[in-house]
Amino acid sequence: MENVLRPLIVVGGCVLLTLAVGWATDLLLRKADARHHETPLWGLLRRASVPYQLVLCAALLRGSYDEARLLEGHRVGIGRVLTLVLIGSVAWLIVRIAAAVVETSYSRYAHARARTDPARVRRVRTQVSLIMRVVTAVVGVVAAASMLLTFPAMRAAGASLLASAGVLGIVAGIAAQSTLGNLFAGLQIAFGDMVRLGDTVVVNGEWGTVEEITLTFLTVRTWDERRITMPVSYFTANPFENWSRGTPQMSGTVYWYLDHSAPLDAMRERLRDILRDCPAWDGRTHNLTVTDTTPSTMQVRALVTAKDADDIWTVRVEVRERMIRWLADEHPYALPRVTTATAPPVPGHDGAVPHARPGRNGETRRRAEHPAEHG
Repeated sequence: MENVLRPLIVVGGCVLLTLAVGWATDLLLRKADARHHETPLWGLLRRASVPYQLVLCAALLRGSYDEARLLEGHRVGIGRVLTLVLIGSVAWLIVRIAAAVVETSYSRYAHARARTDPARVRRVRTQVSLIMRVVTAVVGVVAAASMLLTFPAMRAAGASLLASAGVLGIVAGIAAQSTLGNLFAGLQIAFGDMVRLGDTVVVNGEWGTVEEITLTFLTVRTWDERRITMPVSYFTANPFENWSRGTPQMSGTVYWYLDHSAPLDAMRERLRDILRDCPAWDGRTHNLTVTDTTPSTMQVRALVTAKDADDIWTVRVEVRERMIRWLADEHPYALPRVTTATAPPVPGHDGAVPHARPGRNGETRRRAEHPAEHG
């Protein structure tokens, strides 16, 4: 009877104690989250409840397994499994806690600087994202190494692995040169403030917004919802346009090719009225000038401003469309025209068809009288 009750008491007690401690901890976190609305830390820590309870249960079972006397013939194997579960759950818990702390710090910083310095907020978000990836990778590698070292064969091979670490490192570095290059390029982007999440960039003639940055690749979402993925080393080795660098404010131009008689003063007043009705215009400046002429037309340019790249596109297309419509309705003579006129008569000719002189055997006369016969 004791052989049955002892394992049940030990295992059941560990599970019940784990559930009780987990419930009490979650209750405290919920109360703390309700009291402190200004910080999301306590709510984020609740996401770590599963790895937290797994750590408690694995630790209790590993410490009390000898007292349970359950499957004593497999004692070594079960103990090793519990150790592996404990190491994995600890790594999981560390990653969740680190993510909660980092996310809380970023939220506070973004809330304080979102309006005054949005570019710096995007920079910090990029750095935080890459730092969390590095932390996750380091914790995962350490956890995997710790799991391998629980096996005696791996411990025995540790000395030889360390002795050949230099040679293996050189070989791995040569074999993974591009991967390592992208890795260091990702760190350079994160801390060099070259490009950030949410930046508007032009890469290889494609205009879009930076959607994701990892240690090895970067994803740009174009205006037509396509995704362009390229290695981060491209941004450290090639030039590209970053429209969000510094301030996101932008200036844009709209061109028209009009007749020389176009009413420029009226067009300037109409441009001002169009911009006043356009919510995307930021009100900084605008003007309209003649930038070039040809024998039949002149090039008219309007300069407009907006707070970012999306709004400048909206302003440009609206100004172009409404101005053309206004010219067509109010001043149609200002639109480009092809001038046609009757050519003046040539001096010495009265416009009549000259008579053909008869040639040999009257051939010329016959062709004039019967043109269809001679094609």
